[in-house]
Amino acid sequence: MLEQLLIFTRGGLILWTCKELGNALKGSPIDALIRSCLLEERSADAAFNYDAPGAAAYTLKWTFHNELGLVFVAVYQRILHLLYVDELLSVVRREFSQIYDPKHTGYDEFDEIFRQLRKEAEARAEEMRKLKHVGKAATVSGRKEGQTAGQKGGQQGRRTQRNSGSNGSGNDEDDSDSERRRGFVNNISIGTENGIKESRALSAVKGKENGPPDTGAFDVSKLQKLRAKGGKKADSTAANKASTKEPKKLVKKNRVWDEDLPSESKLDFTDPVDERGDGIVEVVAADQGESMMDKEENSGSEDEDDEEMEGAKPNAKKKGWFASMFQNISGNAVLGKSDLQPALKTLKDRLMTKNVAEEIAEKLCESIAASLEGKKLGSFTRVASTVQAAMEEALLRILTPKRSVDILRDVHAAKEQGKPYVIVFVGVNGVGKSTNLAKVAYWLLQHRVSVMLAACDTFRSGAVEQLRTHARRLQIPIFEKGYEKDPAIVAKEAIQEAIRNTSDVVLVDTAGRMQDNEPLMRALSKLINLNNPDLVLFVGEALVGNDAVDQLSKFNQKLADLSTVPTARLIDGILLTKFDTIDDKVGAALSMVYISGAPIMFVGCGQSYTDLKKLNVKSVVKTLLK
Repeated sequence: MLEQLLIFTRGGLILWTCKELGNALKGSPIDALIRSCLLEERSADAAFNYDAPGAAAYTLKWTFHNELGLVFVAVYQRILHLLYVDELLSVVRREFSQIYDPKHTGYDEFDEIFRQLRKEAEARAEEMRKLKHVGKAATVSGRKEGQTAGQKGGQQGRRTQRNSGSNGSGNDEDDSDSERRRGFVNNISIGTENGIKESRALSAVKGKENGPPDTGAFDVSKLQKLRAKGGKKADSTAANKASTKEPKKLVKKNRVWDEDLPSESKLDFTDPVDERGDGIVEVVAADQGESMMDKEENSGSEDEDDEEMEGAKPNAKKKGWFASMFQNISGNAVLGKSDLQPALKTLKDRLMTKNVAEEIAEKLCESIAASLEGKKLGSFTRVASTVQAAMEEALLRILTPKRSVDILRDVHAAKEQGKPYVIVFVGVNGVGKSTNLAKVAYWLLQHRVSVMLAACDTFRSGAVEQLRTHARRLQIPIFEKGYEKDPAIVAKEAIQEAIRNTSDVVLVDTAGRMQDNEPLMRALSKLINLNNPDLVLFVGEALVGNDAVDQLSKFNQKLADLSTVPTARLIDGILLTKFDTIDDKVGAALSMVYISGAPIMFVGCGQSYTDLKKLNVKSVVKTLLK
């Protein structure tokens, strides 16, 4: 049964709801649809599943009227699998658009129209269901009748054959059996005749190729002569190729080093060694200046030339101004799928060249097509510019955080409650978790926040020593228990130690793990569920393309499946590393945010402690679309 049907504007004004249904929805499925699909540019999806608190589970389907700016949403229980919802939304969209007036906010007269439309849709769905059942029953009965008739026919044929064999003649056969045999013989004769024709045609072709035209025989001697000639030609060709001189390959020359080499002391960046043996090591604090997190970055105001996106190749000649304007004026005023496809294809290819995952680029283009189809163009507006403007708005909505991510404010709020602010760094192997954890610690220290490190990577050799080195250089305490320990217990003891030492923030370093490693993913889920950190940061590389989708989706899926609490804790934010090595291929940022819904909170752009900054959303969008 249909739970609810709503009609509202893109601005959020509810125009009509079905009073006849009147079912109270559990939870907020409409709000979840707007946040998760409409604002995240997933409007091209077929449906949206919502698990309400308790045992209720809903499926939501929707459609748009882009010209009027209306959204039509149907809600029903997931277990029912209603087949008529898509058709009902289509007819409701058509009927409501005829009576819609932007000046009116109430449409009580649509109640009776909807009641009739719903009855017709349910009746058609019931009729289709009955026809399917009748068709299945007829198919099953037909198969049974065919098997029974075949068995009877076979038994009767065997009896007739025995009788004809004993009497020495077949005159006592019945008419039906004789007709069946005649048909069988006719089919055999027809097949034989076709086979003879095909064999004659084949022999004629072979006779033309290999023998005299009057016979179809195969001449073996001629074939051997042809092979001998071919072998001679091949040998002569090979000899000619060998005679031609091949160009010499360039050999890489050995590098010649300068004589004036820097001294070993200039190349040694390690901490001083305790040569006296008294256990006292003097370490200079790592003071490298102000972190890039606190510097405002200008996105630039460069005027970029609009490129032709309507399927034109880079080397193709562009149309003149008058020709392009005339085409837009004389063309269709309402956008259709055929009008949008060339521009969307070019835009998809452009996103993929910027390292956006193919799946994400395709979904984005489908969502843009769903939001523009049926919309009227202006008098002097090109399809390409309309599509690009829609994509730019969509990318800005996706990359802009949906909630506040002010870590410093949250740290002070936790301090007032008398507990430390806990951040857990997770990710795959080799992405730079420990290094960027130290950058975050350096940024927090500049804001006079006391920090403690927790060495919970008890799996990788050298991980504890690496984090200990960062702690010495930053002159901050570190909590460690060595290797082969339970990381969840180590993190819990570190948080308790931070409470005793009144540390403001605890940065938890975890082992790198692939998304398919079941034991390590189970250990990570235990660490998060046991300690309930304030922030779970996924550390990912800006170099990945399609793999970013697989990493984040499987990390979130494993954390949800292995969670021991009803509300599973998923990834809260993203730290994107090696951002300075990708030039204009910034697509991994879009792929990660789109697949997880989590914002990019930090961007690593170098090797020093200051090389940590915020993501410039406008700059990334410009780079993706230029």
